[in-house]
Amino acid sequence: MSAGTADTRLIETSALRKLLGRPELGSVVGAIAVFVFFAFVADGFLRASSLSTVLYASSTIGIMAVPVALLMIGGEFDLSAGVMVTSSALVSSMFSYQMTANTWVGVGVSLLVTLAIGAFNGFMLTRTKLPSFIITLGTFLMLTGMNLGFTKLIDDTVSTKSIADMEGFSSAQDVFASTLTIGDVDFKITILWWFGLVALASWILLRTRAGNWIFAVGGNQDAARAVGVPVAKTKIGLYMGVAFGAWISGQHLLFSYDVVQSGEGVGNELIYIIAAVIGGCLITGGYGSAVGSAVGAFIFGMTSKGIVFAEWNPDWFKFFLGAMLLLATLLNAWVRKRAEATK
Repeated sequence: MSAGTADTRLIETSALRKLLGRPELGSVVGAIAVFVFFAFVADGFLRASSLSTVLYASSTIGIMAVPVALLMIGGEFDLSAGVMVTSSALVSSMFSYQMTANTWVGVGVSLLVTLAIGAFNGFMLTRTKLPSFIITLGTFLMLTGMNLGFTKLIDDTVSTKSIADMEGFSSAQDVFASTLTIGDVDFKITILWWFGLVALASWILLRTRAGNWIFAVGGNQDAARAVGVPVAKTKIGLYMGVAFGAWISGQHLLFSYDVVQSGEGVGNELIYIIAAVIGGCLITGGYGSAVGSAVGAFIFGMTSKGIVFAEWNPDWFKFFLGAMLLLATLLNAWVRKRAEATK
């Protein structure tokens, strides 16, 4: 065997190992399969307008799936993420309406309140040492009750009052809920928010010290603490990241529909977690990527809209979502085993 042949094989093995080691590889394979499937069975799925619809559905999940994925890489969950989106929208709307303030004031107050909720989750987790399941389940129940209770107390109904005629509404709508036209196709601005968050999260994970901390605390927080990683600050920061995503999603909800129903958001936290898991995040932490969460959200968007385009009964959507979750998890596990075998 010549030296040149050996070098080539080493290069090929190294490239294969790197490819198999990517957390999002399984989800990318799954996304291609879902895309090809609906391209054949659903008329109009390949139209540009249909792609816009799919991307919008994906972005509404993806904006939250990105910070949820980072939190899962850090070894934790947040079951309050879904209702926190609604809380963010309610605070912004009710503060603006009751204080007759510029809607941007309500947006700013909402940001502070939502970040405080995220910090509360992280603080309670690190101080009490209770599982994140218990901490955030408690927050979920409290926010669910507060959303309904405060809305009925202040507005005498289960939805907020209209703020469409208030100062600053149109400019806030441009930022959080506008539509961009490219050629003859309309794209929601949430797609840009989604792509921006994916890029930011990827940079944090792969290019910063904070990214190393996230992987470290998710892999083994005791070992991470022993080498000087600020475990408590890292986890609080991750929960505040989820809160930031909830704030963006909440403002989109408010400025898209003008009013907010206080009971919305319940159950969405599971969808965010599903998108992250389909994208390659481990339940046990320490493994995953922001790009993977985006692919997971894209699979969700393709499935939810592909069923509509195929004119199937939408009652089957949850079945397909569950099947994809199981298949993606099995595929991701197989990919990791193959990656380990090439080492």
